[in-house]
Amino acid sequence: MYKIGILFQDREFEHDIYELIRAFYPGSEICSFYEEEEAGCDLYFRIEKQGDSCVIRYEDHENKGVTSAEFIEGQSSDALISCVDADDSEAKERAHAIRKERKDIVKIALYKLLVKLTGKTLPWGNLTGIRPTKIPMKLLEEGKSREEIYRYMKDTYLASDEKIELATDIAERENAILKKIDYDNGYSLYIGIPFCPTTCLYCSFTSYPLVSWKNRVDAYLDALEKEIDYTAAKFYHKHLNSIYIGGGTPTTLEPYQLDRLIRKIKCSFDLSDCLEFTVEAGRADSITREKLEVLYRHQVSRISVNPQTMKQETLDIIGRKASVEQVLTAYRLAREVGFDNINMDLILGLPGELEADVQRTIEKIVELAPDSLTVHSLAIKRASRLNQWIQENGVSMLHNTDETMKIAAAGAEKLGMKPYYLYRQKNMSGNFENTGYARPGKYGLYNILIMEEKQTIVALGAGSITKGVFPDGRIERCDNVKDVGLYIEKIDEMIKRKRELFT
Repeated sequence: MYKIGILFQDREFEHDIYELIRAFYPGSEICSFYEEEEAGCDLYFRIEKQGDSCVIRYEDHENKGVTSAEFIEGQSSDALISCVDADDSEAKERAHAIRKERKDIVKIALYKLLVKLTGKTLPWGNLTGIRPTKIPMKLLEEGKSREEIYRYMKDTYLASDEKIELATDIAERENAILKKIDYDNGYSLYIGIPFCPTTCLYCSFTSYPLVSWKNRVDAYLDALEKEIDYTAAKFYHKHLNSIYIGGGTPTTLEPYQLDRLIRKIKCSFDLSDCLEFTVEAGRADSITREKLEVLYRHQVSRISVNPQTMKQETLDIIGRKASVEQVLTAYRLAREVGFDNINMDLILGLPGELEADVQRTIEKIVELAPDSLTVHSLAIKRASRLNQWIQENGVSMLHNTDETMKIAAAGAEKLGMKPYYLYRQKNMSGNFENTGYARPGKYGLYNILIMEEKQTIVALGAGSITKGVFPDGRIERCDNVKDVGLYIEKIDEMIKRKRELFT
């Protein structure tokens, strides 16, 4: 395995530097050092500050060189320190602006160096954040034109024309959708069901095999109802705009348990302002007619039936026990029951899959004609069994390209869908993105809200993270413990955390 060392003699922008280098060298072992240590490294970077410049030195077995990111007038260390030390808010804002400008200069210099070293570019340029659409969204809100947005993203982030256009299109679409949302007086609700029939090879979410927890599901719902009671009382004066029940796989619950949970939600909250109620049915092997009828009877407006791929051999490799035939059956059942807003998830870059496999999957999806399609680029998480599998087998067999992304986009277009939300993750195959496509009127509101961070989302259940968005622009979080047993045992503590956040 290729080993890369990074010596941070100056730790400013450490995270951004690390992530950008990792994006150019996927699959490599990357080590951060704070004292001189080159042993065993195939490529070695030194990051240091010289006056008002960030100097990046590199050395491999054959070459060495240096590049410098020089800060322009007004961005000096002295200017930054004086702003940070000031008491007034304008100075603090100026400090933030100076730091961002300095960071942008460093990332541009590093990106150009990495292009030189590797001979390749990245579709998103030097962008390392997970929410690239927030950039054009902010500029649109400032009244900037598409041309101004293009120039800013090209000059600052060196992104490709295609990705700039995609991000801007989505930002315009999101902007139109979100106009009907009252951020100050509204909120959304996430409820996590952390159980699955089995754990897929690539999964790093809070998920537990149902077989091990079947006897404690009702106790979990007891704890969840306590969180619901607190939330309903705390936010009684707010408008509930969207509800998302995710996981895990919510449809691992028995029909009576689903009925119990949704009845509790409907009895506890005023849903007159609820624009969307989503249940992520997800795994086809957990879906039955009886469960779908419970959801439909309770006016759940949107569900997901997620194949990930329509290639059976791949499903077998990743340990997703739901077969292609089960996916087809579950989807048809959902239509028969009456659902008119069905999402399907796909993952590109799964082990062993090539362009031809993605093409066949997309052709089958087009035949089914769901109302929305979420296309994920595989992200290899450290906590997933896939990462271990890759290490054990010595070969990743992961293949995601611009071509596979275009195949998926073309399929969505054939179904009359437009891209409406987008996000990125660490360690994504091909350094691409996850994109949600939908037909007009079928956009997933919750998906947009969670990405744009403009509204408070109260999250309930094991492993969930509440995100409070406050009038002064602050975004603060509090998390629930991931372990189901601890969540049940410490539910009062979980409620206390929320109470402190929203005091």
